[in-house]
Amino acid sequence: MIEDRTEQIHTMRERVQRIGEYLHLDAKRDDVAALEAQATEPGFWDDQNRAQSIMAEASGLRDEIGSYESIVTDLDDLEVANELAVADEDADLADETSSGLKALGKRINSLEVATWFTGEFDHGDAIVTINPGQGGLEAQDWAEMLLKMLTKYAASNKWRIDLHDAPAGVELGIDRAVFTVHGKNAYGMLQSEDGVHRLVRISPTDEKKRRQTTFARVEVLPLLPDEIEVEIRDEDLRIDVYRSSGPGGQSVNTTDSAVRITHMPSGLVVTCQNEKSQLKNRETAMKILRSRLYELEEERRQAEMDILRGEKKDISFGSQIRSYVLYPYQMVKDHRTGVETGNVDAVLGGDIEEFVLGFHRWRVGSETAATVGGGTS
Repeated sequence: MIEDRTEQIHTMRERVQRIGEYLHLDAKRDDVAALEAQATEPGFWDDQNRAQSIMAEASGLRDEIGSYESIVTDLDDLEVANELAVADEDADLADETSSGLKALGKRINSLEVATWFTGEFDHGDAIVTINPGQGGLEAQDWAEMLLKMLTKYAASNKWRIDLHDAPAGVELGIDRAVFTVHGKNAYGMLQSEDGVHRLVRISPTDEKKRRQTTFARVEVLPLLPDEIEVEIRDEDLRIDVYRSSGPGGQSVNTTDSAVRITHMPSGLVVTCQNEKSQLKNRETAMKILRSRLYELEEERRQAEMDILRGEKKDISFGSQIRSYVLYPYQMVKDHRTGVETGNVDAVLGGDIEEFVLGFHRWRVGSETAATVGGGTS
């Protein structure tokens, strides 16, 4: 018996139509036309930076419009394929329709998520830092597991990863990790991972095989565009160079190419040692420092606003966002959204899309509820 997927297709079509309304496609087509008109004006390329910015904006809008239109076209094709499969009782065509709808569902998810991102940096690149927390050597191992999980998730989205710093731990794992993720919506998407991650398992280093709970902190910051100004005075910096201790090729490990920058007023410390060039490591470290200082200033402003509003927010380091339990049972659960799964291996292998999307649905729902509540009070 061939399964008729007409209802599933109808539901997907309604969802795609709603997304199209959120995207304001007609307005974006007008924007593209206006930007393309500017590109034909005399002297357009005299200002290279402005011209490139305009062309990039037009390209981004065209990609967004194209993504939506291709989804509509593919959904039409799958609807026809489903009708043929049912009418002809064609099992092979039915299987192709099923797999096609599954793949299309992921594309619809990605497009829908893009409509949720309204922050200034949501559509850009992200700087991710992982630091071991409580748990000693176990926490260093857990930090490395998180590094693999997040980099595999990034790779599944075809995002490019630049690993800046990941020195080995004393006996296992890593002492920390810092990397940049380059890709559309990288910062917006990865905000779901910002916070404390908790691991419960049988300790691999304990001869008595006791259960161990360990923590690691993931920090996600936007990679600031060059036009964003952050004041950093040379006299506030202490810059140290040292020999790289991590992987990266023979030249990296045998020259004083690693850079550590300390911003003395704030106490922030940034390291980078992945590049063979000391100059490149310094440039990357400065970019990371700019983002962290910007975030500190934003947090200060937000704290002042919270005081004025009389709001109380839990910003403590120890409140985990997600737990990964490997023993005595297997489960990963997000404590903010309630999303959970028993397939721990898949999650640690980078399959965290369900948690990422669940977080953003929860976030958007919470913000909408707060807006409605604020409007009625």
